Amino acid sequence: MTSAQWVGRVARPAVWFGGAIPAVILLLRFFSVYGEDLGVNPAETLEHFTGTVALVTVLVTLMITPLRRLTGVNALIKLRRPIGLWAFAYACAHLSCYLVFDQSFDWAEIVKDITKRPYITVGFTAFLILLSLALTSTSWSIRTLGGKLWQRLHRLIYVAATLGVLHYLWLVKRDVTVPAGLGMVLLALLALRVTPTSEAHPRR
Repeated sequence: MTSAQWVGRVARPAVWFGGAIPAVILLLRFFSVYGEDLGVNPAETLEHFTGTVALVTVLVTLMITPLRRLTGVNALIKLRRPIGLWAFAYACAHLSCYLVFDQSFDWAEIVKDITKRPYITVGFTAFLILLSLALTSTSWSIRTLGGKLWQRLHRLIYVAATLGVLHYLWLVKRDVTVPAGLGMVLLALLALRVTPTSEAHPRR
């Protein structure tokens, strides 16, 4: 089996199934399986859990290009779309928790929150970027937009990741260990992004 075949037959299906693992864990906690529940504030647990998974998954998508350079396996690029769609799915879940539990679909209050609270503003902006990337993740979108424009648009994933880290940092206020750690990972990935390379393949 060639590396390209391994990616298509093994790695890609594993990504599609593996992306569901956090959701399964959340369901097990919801039904208090193995004695672990969602804590004293289930709404907050759901919101923080889905947001963290979304951000981590975004960072995983950014690891594909460095990994592709390191291994020389160009077929790894095929993993970026399913990972990115999982990131968007968890971002949708995170936003849904905010709309339902924090605001109870009070749209006037939601608009006020987005415009007045910086951590909500950057978080919502990050979601809009992920939405645009999810909507243009198809081959049809690449053909319609053109390769160069599509690449420029999808480089906004770095902006979304940066805003996601800021959103997390401003949200937690006290123990910033996790968001700071994710921020360090992002800085490392940004450094790899600007590292000169002789690679002729398009990057994201």
